[in-house]
Amino acid sequence: RPTQAVCVPAIHLHVTAATMQVSQKDFQKAQEQLKLLKKDPGNETKLKLYALFKQATEGPCNAPKPGMLDFVKKAKWDAWNSLGNLSQDDARQKYTDLVSSLISAESASQKKEASPEEGRHDGYETLIVTTKNNITKIMFNRPDRKNAINHQMYREIIKALEEAGKNDSTIAVITGNGDYYSSGNDLNNFTNVQPGEMEKMAKDGAVLLKEFVDRFIDFPKPLIAVVNGPAIGICVTVLGLCDLVYASDRATFHSPFSQLGQSPEGCSSYLFPKMMGLAKASEMLLFNKKLTAAEACAQGLVTEVFPDSSFQKEVWARLEAYASLPKNSLAVSKQLLRSMEKEKLHAVNSRECEVLTERWLSDECINAIVSFFQKKSKL
Repeated sequence: RPTQAVCVPAIHLHVTAATMQVSQKDFQKAQEQLKLLKKDPGNETKLKLYALFKQATEGPCNAPKPGMLDFVKKAKWDAWNSLGNLSQDDARQKYTDLVSSLISAESASQKKEASPEEGRHDGYETLIVTTKNNITKIMFNRPDRKNAINHQMYREIIKALEEAGKNDSTIAVITGNGDYYSSGNDLNNFTNVQPGEMEKMAKDGAVLLKEFVDRFIDFPKPLIAVVNGPAIGICVTVLGLCDLVYASDRATFHSPFSQLGQSPEGCSSYLFPKMMGLAKASEMLLFNKKLTAAEACAQGLVTEVFPDSSFQKEVWARLEAYASLPKNSLAVSKQLLRSMEKEKLHAVNSRECEVLTERWLSDECINAIVSFFQKKSKL
């Protein structure tokens, strides 16, 4: 018996050491594999990876808590600190498993993309752009982020609209992939900015936004929004610059500018009062009222609402019929409808971007965004 008592722990220690050795080897391999990922896994996943790596290599969080305005460092600290007393072995295992799942998901995605969709345009990461049956479809493609628009996506939408305006399609359609049409401006656009870079961020952001909205104002063909789910912020305001807006009955329309210490954009400060009347526009743009699809239709923002169960089938059948109409006739007619307003809309866009630049630099806006992230982190 005494001999057995001595041998059993020795065997146990030997097995544990071997397991740890394999785990460490896998952990190092996972770090190398992570570098091979072609697509950005998103901020939430990157924070998890950062936290697990720190826990695996250093143990529980031992760094001082950063200041509230240092968004990036605070997010990293929160992620690491949230792991508590998770052991280094378990952290290594979780890190390795997470990297493995990312590699598998990307591999499956690449296999799917190996047989590309008919008429698919190359050169886009945040959008799926296709041209088929005389329709150029621009689909927001960040479903894991509720199709929130980051800086890259802004630039890709500008590029897609420019190409669609020049190609042989008759109409262009904007829609979203997944449950959301778009959750609007990705507030992570604000989190990677150091205090000394705020002014540059605001000015660069205003230039990008102005160019983005200008593309909608100047788009030469019929432009149709197919709103498949909730729409927020910039993706609501530019709907006024589209020629038709079709919505699923599960779509909602929300522009929470004052809630975030900001101000209207997308020419909504001019177009929404014209469409809805001043009182209804004020409810939405000043007081953050969220509209149902039926309400948005009644107020003139949406052309028609369809049951979600038949939304895609009904809308695309209609769009294909529109796309068979004479292309030049549609383009010339659109120009007649829009030409009298173009100069005014460009002036409105410029003024809205000037005001937004001031807002982004204000303490009120910064505090509102900090408050938003604090509430989000508690959910």
